[in-house]
Amino acid sequence: MPGPKPPYVVPWKGETVLSPTVQISRFGVEYARPALDSACRDRDQILWAVCGGEPDGGPAYARELHPERQQEAMDGLLCAGCVGEPTRDSSGMLWVLPLLDFAGNTVWEGVRTVIPPLCQGCADHAKAFCPRLREGYVELRVGEAEPVGVMGTLHPRPGQQGRPDHDALVLYDSPDMPFTIARQSVRELRRTTVVAVVPAPS
Repeated sequence: MPGPKPPYVVPWKGETVLSPTVQISRFGVEYARPALDSACRDRDQILWAVCGGEPDGGPAYARELHPERQQEAMDGLLCAGCVGEPTRDSSGMLWVLPLLDFAGNTVWEGVRTVIPPLCQGCADHAKAFCPRLREGYVELRVGEAEPVGVMGTLHPRPGQQGRPDHDALVLYDSPDMPFTIARQSVRELRRTTVVAVVPAPS
């Protein structure tokens, strides 16, 4: 029998983020092909990464989440596993975050994450099969999840020294946003209730 289906937002080994030619002006970064640039901008005119390849070869859990599918789930507050409705109760939506991403963190109010919420069934599956969660996780209920920015590649302005920062957190009100190619939507979790903190097995 085939194994359980990987979470919707996890990339497959056959998928990759492409590197189209870019142009940088004082107005920001853009793809050199105007049609591609237009197609890869969201309703706020933020430029997004281009994805290619095929969903084959098995899930690539060690990579970032798939940019297009992560954006879809995070922006719509859909379950990261099945893209259905996340589980909710009186304390809020269910979130499960790997402790590896928040080493030493003990305060979960206001934490920022690229991981969308989960339904209970997908959360149980993820705890059992996701290598990152098997290294420890925190389970939260979240009353409010405010969209605050993106993770992506921040390009230096014309005349600035230095190389692009490929792991920049750029907030929506930042003047750096026009110079950013986004790969992941970021939400800030508020009114959080800690349900469980499960460390890695000793």
